[in-house]
Amino acid sequence: MARSRADVMMAVVERACAALIISMLAFSMPARAQSYPAHSVRLLVPFAAGGPTDVIARIVAQKLSDAWGQQVYTENVPGAGGNTGIGIVAKAPPDGYTILVVSTGFIVNPSMYAKLNYDPIKDFAPITLVAASPNVISTHPPVSAKTLKELIELIKANPGKYSFAQPATGSTPHLAGELLKQKYGLDLVTVPFNGAALAVNSTIGGHTPIAFTALPPAMSNIKEGKLRGIAVLASRRSPSLPDVPTNTEAGVPDLESDTLTGI
Repeated sequence: MARSRADVMMAVVERACAALIISMLAFSMPARAQSYPAHSVRLLVPFAAGGPTDVIARIVAQKLSDAWGQQVYTENVPGAGGNTGIGIVAKAPPDGYTILVVSTGFIVNPSMYAKLNYDPIKDFAPITLVAASPNVISTHPPVSAKTLKELIELIKANPGKYSFAQPATGSTPHLAGELLKQKYGLDLVTVPFNGAALAVNSTIGGHTPIAFTALPPAMSNIKEGKLRGIAVLASRRSPSLPDVPTNTEAGVPDLESDTLTGI
């Protein structure tokens, strides 16, 4: 029997939690490993609630709470493409009681910002990759374009009129949008948000008629008709949205990108 997307996601998260437990015990001193954690653990998410990083963090927090017998709670600290929350964790005591959940901005931001309040190599110890999701382009349903090629032509015919929402500066959805603009010379306004849920809601409301986000926060809205799925930025169609073509199928190759979640 085919496994549902939720079952697959839960299996991935469970494996990640197992890796996290083993890694945290390994990082503890031998005398402390038997008692870790002795009190609650903070799982910090450097984005607003409702996006894929936040959703995955909450699943991980619940699994770890059950496994450890101690409360593992999430804290959302959005801002500056994730840099605000990341900087807080960088300055936290290295005792295993503050854990960072990151997205792809953690990898990209050092090349985008002239100055960061953290060193991504020296200040952090990588634990595990939790999940990867393709990105998707979606639109407010009244937008006349129904394909990616039509959307490009619509933007070209109306320079400066259209804008796209993206979940964080430096995120892969943001970079995919900028790549599309550069590739086709589009005058398309970029509107950054502090999380995917806010970007999706803005596009549902028609404030930003186009959205570049990870697939999970847009998927249910596309299925319900609140958004129109234009293209999945992947080499293959998503089984969850079989009617939404890939960008290559839509005639626009080389836009493939994933949103990663790591701890």
